Amino acid sequence: MIDWKTVPKTELHLHIEGAAPPDFIRMLAAEKNIDLSGSFKDDGSYVWTDFAEFLQTYERACSVLQTPDDFRRLTEAVLDVSAANGVIYTEMFLSPDFCGGGDLGAWKEYLAAMTLGAKNSKTKHGIETRFIATCIRHFGPDNAEKTAEIVAKTAGGLLTGFGQGGEERHLSAGHFARAFKIAGDAGLGLTSHAGEILGSDSVRETLDAFDVTRIGHGVRAIEDPSLVERLAAEGIVLEVCPGSNIALDVFSKWKDHPIARLRDAGVKVTVSTDDPPYFYTDMTREYRKLHETFGWSLEDFQDMNKTAMLAAFCDDDTRQRMLAKFE
Repeated sequence: MIDWKTVPKTELHLHIEGAAPPDFIRMLAAEKNIDLSGSFKDDGSYVWTDFAEFLQTYERACSVLQTPDDFRRLTEAVLDVSAANGVIYTEMFLSPDFCGGGDLGAWKEYLAAMTLGAKNSKTKHGIETRFIATCIRHFGPDNAEKTAEIVAKTAGGLLTGFGQGGEERHLSAGHFARAFKIAGDAGLGLTSHAGEILGSDSVRETLDAFDVTRIGHGVRAIEDPSLVERLAAEGIVLEVCPGSNIALDVFSKWKDHPIARLRDAGVKVTVSTDDPPYFYTDMTREYRKLHETFGWSLEDFQDMNKTAMLAAFCDDDTRQRMLAKFE
């Protein structure tokens, strides 16, 4: 019987604030004397029953993250959980809007702190980390371009990617094309959330507007067979987060999730957890549920991990070293 917890894994889609362990947030709140009553269940997990309450709890939890060192400690706490679940390479989403309020000098301090946290975790666990800085879609195109300029000035080291999160329904992807051009010209890998809340058109629109190699989620591409063919033909990699999709009712049951159908159609899929403690999941649970639902073998997961590493925003030496662990 396979111990899915110890199987080596790659994760490409993880929001640093959304991955904050509840115990860590409670500890930080106690240190700062911040009242987070109503944010946790009796068992200590985050409380929410619908998307609105999810956002409220998320925002309250983030309110205790106030300094660069808070984010250094957060980075280490998140990577402790990742490493405990067999993750050997991970990429995490960060936002200059939430780390320094969009100020270049402050962002540099936060980025340095998180880089230190990642290096400490590498020493402790051997886990490799890279960062993807994101603009926030519902903050608008002007802010996205400012964010891209800040990120371009700090590209390098562990900061290797640029993406976009936030409200999918706010404006069309084309409004943000210049921001992605700025980031791409700085040598950053490009990805963007699409095809999660909105349907297949949002994925097509994103592919047309940005020079991305990956799509965050993208699972609703399954609604359009011609788009599925395009994803396969162009080799676009999907950062799929099945447990997240089930928790947010994008799909009602694991057997209804399209990850297997997309993979069978030749689309490159990978597995991630998105905001794991909010969705009561981790990488071990994702692997176990996919194995139970679709009968995927260790070899299937090895292939997906190779796909993830080939799509990872990292240097070739790191890529080859990680790929060797999936042989």
